[in-house]
Amino acid sequence: MAVSFSTVDEYAAALPEDARTVLGEVRRIVARVVPGVGETISYRMPTFVLDGRPLVHAAAWKKHLGLYPLPPMDGELAGEVEPYRGAKDAMQLRYDRPVPYDLVERVVAVLLERRRAATP
Repeated sequence: MAVSFSTVDEYAAALPEDARTVLGEVRRIVARVVPGVGETISYRMPTFVLDGRPLVHAAAWKKHLGLYPLPPMDGELAGEVEPYRGAKDAMQLRYDRPVPYDLVERVVAVLLERRRAATP
């Protein structure tokens, strides 16, 4: 049976140091880019919530932190994200390579823009 966590802090505390470090920085980026973002556990993974709806999920795996769902990106950003796509709707941040936190920040900003554009 898989372990369940009540909070993102509990989830993070149970991770190995490399995964905990990457998740911690992603949490800081999301909080900085998305004013008023909340955190919860949904689908057994940390979920960043805006206006009561999930904005992006993060899941720690053995070799990477995944960000989900990641819609298609446009232009130059699409090319920069492509090497980190593990699936068409995910971004994989490997623990054994430098994490492109600046790119994560830009991706989160796009997710926020798209959310705002879709909200009447």
